[in-house]
Amino acid sequence: MDSMEPSSAQAKIAAMREKFGREIRVFETSSLSQKPTQSSGAEEESDEYYELTAADYYRLLATKKEDKSLKTRKLREAEEAARRAKLTKAVIRIRFPDNHTFEATFHPSEKIHCLIDLLKRVVAHPDIPFYLYTTPPKKQIKDFSQDFYTAGFIPGAIVYFANELPKDDGASPTPYLSEEILSLKGVEVMTKAEELVEPSSETATTDAGPVPVEQEPKPSEKKSTKPKWFKM
Repeated sequence: MDSMEPSSAQAKIAAMREKFGREIRVFETSSLSQKPTQSSGAEEESDEYYELTAADYYRLLATKKEDKSLKTRKLREAEEAARRAKLTKAVIRIRFPDNHTFEATFHPSEKIHCLIDLLKRVVAHPDIPFYLYTTPPKKQIKDFSQDFYTAGFIPGAIVYFANELPKDDGASPTPYLSEEILSLKGVEVMTKAEELVEPSSETATTDAGPVPVEQEPKPSEKKSTKPKWFKM
């Protein structure tokens, strides 16, 4: 890696942040992780794992009644407001059919239409209608007036991109993201490499010459207690 590359990467990230007004990054995902139907670890549990016994039911019912009697509506609203105030960002990842993932950071109070507006600026074909959906199960996102917190996209979420871009028979697939955005691939790796080779701020002392050694003070000579006039 050339010594100028990390600096160029930092400059590119700063330029993109200034242009789009938020942190963005792009990376490739494997074909396996790209599939929306891929089951998570929780889904691989057997049905017996989720079996609800009678004791569990009555315990949940008692807990629900207790919560309802102890918590007033205002108290619940205050707790919700406090919980919401602690969240400062929502990291949204948009996965494209060509195995690219576009990531952008939003504030939880921003609306989903902010994500739509951003995508129109970064896709290669903004004139072609597109939609977003979550999975599983597959559910198209239609209410763009919701904020990310209300939509449940906190602290982050993965959504999928789809459009009706015609497929090229026998040719390489047309990229979904613009060339400018795709140029961000690998930039983060460069910036991390720069952080790893950053010199230490501690001052070296090996070349400062020999360290002076303190000499122990010589013990003082014991003075004779005999008077000068005394002679043996």
